[in-house]
Amino acid sequence: MNETTPIRVLVVDDEPALREPLADYLVRQGFAVVQAGTAAEARSHLAAAETAPDIVLLDIMMPGEDGLSLCRHLVEARQLPVIFITAKGEATDRIVGLEIGADDYVVKPFDPRELIARIRSVLRRANRQPIDPPGEAVVYEFEGWCLDPLKRRLTDSEGAVVAISSAEFRLLLAFLDHPRQVLDRDRLLDMVQGREAHLFDRAVDNQISRLRRKIEVDSRNPQLIQTVWGGGYMLAAEVRKTAARD
Repeated sequence: MNETTPIRVLVVDDEPALREPLADYLVRQGFAVVQAGTAAEARSHLAAAETAPDIVLLDIMMPGEDGLSLCRHLVEARQLPVIFITAKGEATDRIVGLEIGADDYVVKPFDPRELIARIRSVLRRANRQPIDPPGEAVVYEFEGWCLDPLKRRLTDSEGAVVAISSAEFRLLLAFLDHPRQVLDRDRLLDMVQGREAHLFDRAVDNQISRLRRKIEVDSRNPQLIQTVWGGGYMLAAEVRKTAARD
């Protein structure tokens, strides 16, 4: 994706009355849009190089495979940014969506201009890269784990790749850049999500719980990402930055 290539948005919603006008609006705003009425149609677009999206707008309630199941695939297998388009009565589903790695959500009916702002905000966060000296690519090593920020790849002590969502990646990178420092929820939201995302503080707790299940020996008794009561969270590990290998 560059300045001359339009951002491709996949709109997944089983209601043509919402999906088609939204797609038309996005096209008028300069986006390339692909539509899908079901999760199965969305998966076929994902498999085709010419329709592979940069971001997905996803309805939760759909016939067949629902949006939550498809979201899990998008963030874990493909690491694609996801914004849920939800009805007002689906508060529980919205929280579950954030827990499994969705980047944001909008509630029907919504102002299309707000949706555009959220798309651009999510893409800025997804494309944000760590800042290192020019020409120097680094990896982070901690307690047998290795995170390669440029490849967004997390490997364990045996070299096996562990899938993490884009939200989990940004959260882990924030801790690795500030080891043994207490980070409260507000600071984590600023560093990881951006205040414009309007996410609940609870979403940080949920993402930390998910990350703990992947990197802790016992997530119920975490030793790496520790809770500091009244303060926030802290990565209690020594972190080494070494030159990345090809």
